[in-house]
Amino acid sequence: MRKSITVRVSQGTQYISDPRQAHPIGFRGKPIIAAQACDSACNACVSVCPTHAITLDPVAIDLGRCVLCGDCEPACPSAKFSFSNDFRLAATARGALTVSEPRPDLDPIKVSEALRKRFGRSLKLRSVSAGGCNGCELEVNALTNVNFDIGRYGIDIVASPRHADGLVLTGPITRNMAAALQSCWDAMPEPKLVIAVGACAISGGPFEGSSALERAFLERFVPTLYVPGCPPHPLTFVCGILDLLGIRS
Repeated sequence: MRKSITVRVSQGTQYISDPRQAHPIGFRGKPIIAAQACDSACNACVSVCPTHAITLDPVAIDLGRCVLCGDCEPACPSAKFSFSNDFRLAATARGALTVSEPRPDLDPIKVSEALRKRFGRSLKLRSVSAGGCNGCELEVNALTNVNFDIGRYGIDIVASPRHADGLVLTGPITRNMAAALQSCWDAMPEPKLVIAVGACAISGGPFEGSSALERAFLERFVPTLYVPGCPPHPLTFVCGILDLLGIRS
């Protein structure tokens, strides 16, 4: 017992009382694009980006493609790029995931009154890895641990799609998983929603354009919430869904 108490005291408080006020140390989050001009005819950042997330004129980063690798920061001779530890990256529209010099911040998530009324007190989610590497899946699993404890808001990950209100999609959607993903969706009762988690789910990530993918599912069913990252921080998911449902911490 004494040993257990000693370990508990040394660990401190792991529970995050207010996810919106957290400050994850060492997390590479929202990109910051500086105001200084680029070197003439320079495209070093575009060349080094593994997912083609960066465009020029103006310099912009698509967080739906960005894997937050940080390679653009040392590659840029003008020091245009840096990264904060801001994890508030989720958005309700695909186009809202782009940050640029003239538009440095993402649009705040607007509360969906319809979803708040329907799911504000209870939301059950079914997680499907459609060809993921298990990075995003591990972070989705972490949502239920003592740190983030998403269950305190009435949000749970369930084992059966028949018990689910929403689909948490991870992975780029390989051809081998396309039918299984559709079957899971078909088994879920109405009304239901899709949450795309991670760069692979949102855009295909580094696999975008591969013949091994079959992403028509997202053309038929547009996500209600996009949670970018590679993998996303659990706080990005937690705060995104809380903002969407208008839930206070």
